[in-house]
Amino acid sequence: MSRYTGPSWKISRRLGISLSGTGKELEKRPYAPGQHGPNQRKKLSEYGLQLQEKQKLRHMYGVNERQFHNAFIKAGKMKGKHGENFMILLEQRLDNLVYRLGLARTRRQARQLVNHGHILVDGRRVDIPSYKVTPGQTISLREKSRNLTVIKESVEATNFVPEYISFDADKLEGTFTRLPERSELPAEINEAFIVEFYSR
Repeated sequence: MSRYTGPSWKISRRLGISLSGTGKELEKRPYAPGQHGPNQRKKLSEYGLQLQEKQKLRHMYGVNERQFHNAFIKAGKMKGKHGENFMILLEQRLDNLVYRLGLARTRRQARQLVNHGHILVDGRRVDIPSYKVTPGQTISLREKSRNLTVIKESVEATNFVPEYISFDADKLEGTFTRLPERSELPAEINEAFIVEFYSR
């Protein structure tokens, strides 16, 4: 199944979360899209709830179904809680960390920066968005890429960088200092539903 590249606003409204991170999608109409407006919400079955939670997380990180499922299987082989490990693995993706550092305004934009070879990990160019960054590694920009308008605008607009990353705005580089704790990851996700979904 390919990655969804269509309008994220509709998905945001359908899933009830902001995929852009700005919350704007839900300000005007905080209900699912469709002709009957806010009164069409059906009560979801248990399966429906599990599926919705999976889709929320998958669209949030912008990962295709195969990569998402592979990460889920990998998380199951690690020590600790399956769902929590899964979310930490998604958080370790290079495209996600470029977004978290504020070098891009959205994860989709971050993925493009990685794809186009603008991003370095420990000084080496990495153009694989799903590359797993390990604690201690440093993410920076190629010299040529430092003046890109999209990056400058993103850095200026960013006012929050998670505590598990350190960021030097002058050098435009950040270090993934440690693995995040569950409390630092998206609170609107109930990962237990996702574990149940794949365990069916």
